[in-house]
Amino acid sequence: MPAAADARSASKSAEPVSPQTEPSSSVTNEQQPKLPYVLCAGLFLGPLTWMGPVGAGRNVLTPQIFSNIDPAGKVAAVALLSSFVSLAGLIANFVFGALSDVTRTRWGKRKPYIVGGLVIQALLFVFIANAATIPMIIAGWVCVAVAENAVAASMVAQQSDRIAPRWRGTASMCWGVGWTCCQVITIIASQFLGNPQAGMYLLAGISLVLGLAHVILMNEKSNLDEPRMQIDPNSLLSHFFLPMHGARDYYLALAGKLLMVVGGTCVGLYQLYIFTDYIHLDLNSTKLAVSTMTSISLVTGIVFGVIAGPLADKFGRLKAPVAISVIFIGVAAVFPYFFPYAWAMYVFGIISGIANGVYNSIDGALNLAVLPNKDTAGKDLGIINFANTLSQIIGTAIAGGIITLFGTYRAVFPASFLISLMGACLFFMIKKVK
Repeated sequence: MPAAADARSASKSAEPVSPQTEPSSSVTNEQQPKLPYVLCAGLFLGPLTWMGPVGAGRNVLTPQIFSNIDPAGKVAAVALLSSFVSLAGLIANFVFGALSDVTRTRWGKRKPYIVGGLVIQALLFVFIANAATIPMIIAGWVCVAVAENAVAASMVAQQSDRIAPRWRGTASMCWGVGWTCCQVITIIASQFLGNPQAGMYLLAGISLVLGLAHVILMNEKSNLDEPRMQIDPNSLLSHFFLPMHGARDYYLALAGKLLMVVGGTCVGLYQLYIFTDYIHLDLNSTKLAVSTMTSISLVTGIVFGVIAGPLADKFGRLKAPVAISVIFIGVAAVFPYFFPYAWAMYVFGIISGIANGVYNSIDGALNLAVLPNKDTAGKDLGIINFANTLSQIIGTAIAGGIITLFGTYRAVFPASFLISLMGACLFFMIKKVK
């Protein structure tokens, strides 16, 4: 996008303009002179409908289920689960993002995938809760990955569809704070470590209730009047393949996000076992520790997330705060490396909470700013979003390999630091966004 041109035109006007430019938006600044509060509320609920329940179920309750079924093979089971789930999510995110771009229905182009995905996701939670073997549980989560990524790819594109460039920082903040608030669901899930089946049922209910609220708030209308995709080689290439023109910064943002999530995954994926097998807490102490660390991360993430988004709109800065926040995600991992105590994980929670709050608040706006083509926003944002799933394959392989090689969870912390630092460098290399 011609960010520099937009910045020059903005300097001639008294009204503040975000660093995003018109080509990435279906709504212009003139068409949306006031902040769309209702849409922002819907975006806030978005991650809570899929990421919150799925993350809590997959990263908290399922490892406990594995521990109950096969204590000796739990680490390998988690690694296998994450790998299969991430591969399924990678494919699903791309496919459903592309399909939602070209879908024309009386309910809009995103809503059918959101509603269908959430219903299937909830039903699969019930299936997983009653599965008796590790292969059945993994198969269930693979299917969840398809459903959740149909939802995720469609939801994330709503910002491009419905939000004008001038409000992108604030809207991204709402999405990011919602993402941070997913930790509330993690706290709730951690209270069910003694009864993970009941916890899975509750997560299914949370997903459906919040999903209904999201759909009502977004109130997507019919898009039957939108032009349909032409069936020709150029259109197929544009809508169903990787972007190839004017996409340098887009791929830097993609790679930076991937490394950022890999760095966080190295620690986050094994947080339950870090408390039990590295810090050596019993089950009750672990429940308290996970809840405490998550609460700390939640509060700091919300506070700094709420601050960061509006400031990004006001000052027109996205790249630097995103890159710096990624650096601090790595810095957070230094403390539990040197100090294998619960308090060090709490420090990790404070620093990573602040960093993730800033990152989650602004990253969405940065992604929109580097989009090559607004007409393929669902597919292109889906590709960026799949960094959240692809990175789990890489992060799991790295963390699992390190744990196996060194025989300790301690080694995952320096790996997290180095990977996060590399991700920050990629964000700094982006040129057309300040």
